[in-house]
Amino acid sequence: MPGPAATSTIFLVLRRLRTPLIVLITIFAISVLGLTLVPGPPGADGVLQRLSFFHAVYFFSYTATTIGFGEIPYAFSEQQRLWVTFSIYLSVVGWAYTLGTVFAMLQDKTFISAVAMQRFVRQVRRLREHFFLVCGYGETGRLLCKALDEMGYRAVVIEKDEAKVGELELQSYSADMPALCADAGDPETLLVAGLNSKYCRGVIALTNDDSTNLAIAIAARLLAPSLTALCRAKHADTVANMASFGTRHIINPFDKFGEYMALAIHSPSAYHLLLWLTGLPGTTVTRHRDPPSGKWVLCGYGSFGKVMTQALESAAMPVTIIDRAPPEDGTYTWIKGDGTGHAALAAAGIEDAAGIVAATGSDVNNLSIVVTAHQMNPQLFTVLRQNQVANRALFDAFESDFTMVPSEIIAHECLAILTTPLLAPFLQAVRTSEEHWAEQLLADLTSRFGWDVPSVWSVSFNLVQAPSVYRKMMRHEACPTLGELLRAPVTGRPQLHCRPLLLLREGNAPLVLPGEGEPLQLGDQLLFVGREEARKELNLTLFNSHTLDYVLTGKDAPGGTVWEWLARRRATARTR
Repeated sequence: MPGPAATSTIFLVLRRLRTPLIVLITIFAISVLGLTLVPGPPGADGVLQRLSFFHAVYFFSYTATTIGFGEIPYAFSEQQRLWVTFSIYLSVVGWAYTLGTVFAMLQDKTFISAVAMQRFVRQVRRLREHFFLVCGYGETGRLLCKALDEMGYRAVVIEKDEAKVGELELQSYSADMPALCADAGDPETLLVAGLNSKYCRGVIALTNDDSTNLAIAIAARLLAPSLTALCRAKHADTVANMASFGTRHIINPFDKFGEYMALAIHSPSAYHLLLWLTGLPGTTVTRHRDPPSGKWVLCGYGSFGKVMTQALESAAMPVTIIDRAPPEDGTYTWIKGDGTGHAALAAAGIEDAAGIVAATGSDVNNLSIVVTAHQMNPQLFTVLRQNQVANRALFDAFESDFTMVPSEIIAHECLAILTTPLLAPFLQAVRTSEEHWAEQLLADLTSRFGWDVPSVWSVSFNLVQAPSVYRKMMRHEACPTLGELLRAPVTGRPQLHCRPLLLLREGNAPLVLPGEGEPLQLGDQLLFVGREEARKELNLTLFNSHTLDYVLTGKDAPGGTVWEWLARRRATARTR
């Protein structure tokens, strides 16, 4: 049966074509009626002949389609030909009016939107694999969709800007991503986009409007409470409002970068480890120099500037603020200006400062600030805010120490939460770890896997994600250890190019960096990092019982009923 979108489109077409169809039917009826009433030529008996309704309908049916079989069932009289001529011109007027209405309807935005909605609903209903509902296809949404596509996940996109929806359709994604031009804050739109679908794995609110993201968070909480929801928020009031009704994952890029900055000051190795684990697939992480101690200069005391000031002050680093308006509390050293000129920077003591933060909302001003400051003090540690991803070439040319890109920070957090939920507790352990521990772990992992962003994945030892191991454990056979399981199913059984980072077992505290001798149990959840080849080889072991037996024993047992029967016969023959 047709859905609501299909039904509304049909009724819209019928409403728009109602008058033209009535005109055509009326013209056809008048023409047929007149042809039955107009007398034809006399027959053999001298009586005037008249067309029946059947012959009149038949004649005008093929005449209207310009087929033109001729005059049947007999040659018409002059009166009939005159009436047919009148009817032909009358039908031309009717068809011209109808076709004009059809062409106007095809260009009408309401009709185009209805057809697009119908196509979108059909695409979403045909999805038979897990997908994420992405609300907002700006810079962050574009980065996130690209990363999800590279990782093999599907996405359904809702975007209010028609130009951005058209841009999405031009992207060369490996799988189609249904997109709808609509307001994501409307609950009906979210339901149409598959919020309640059993294949939806999460909803991500990435619009630039906090009120819209708040509406999405409320709709997800009430309509799909079990679904993972990630919401972007710029202001503290929005964050508090979202948290009040149970939104678990609220991402403020400024606060998140403030945490990164504080971590980089407190534990540089932990910061680089976090950056390496949460990077976008296909990118390479480069190690920055560590933030130095000393006096800092901050230009632009907005939302981001306040966060950075708090992060630096918490590390006992004095901050001099350059802004056009003084801070409200008045506790900081303040220089009036915008930081793009020598005078304000010199007054702030840039020549003997350890670092500078360009935190304004203008990319041009931020670049001007750091270029001018670097000329006055080439040893400055620079933290640069990049507002638009499109300006990446300019920011790459300057080569700042830290570049804060809000869209990339949000995309990193979303990927870490959605695709590998176990990564969050491990990163929390990294944040609270000692510097020497994080430094040793970072050196070990990067020496094995390089600085390219690795594959990070989690496995639950249950019937769905590890059926071969689950069946072995259910048969009460010996539980394999991590070291026994993490071998490649090839000759020699070398160790897989991966490392377990976290073991989560019900009733126990999370175990960071479990050892090779750790025995596995049903229900265990493990977080791995390594190369994509290792992930595929481990999946083969977890899903194939014969591969698991080979990995554990080194013996290549025959697979299949026939081969097992032949193997048993051969073994019996050898014992005789």
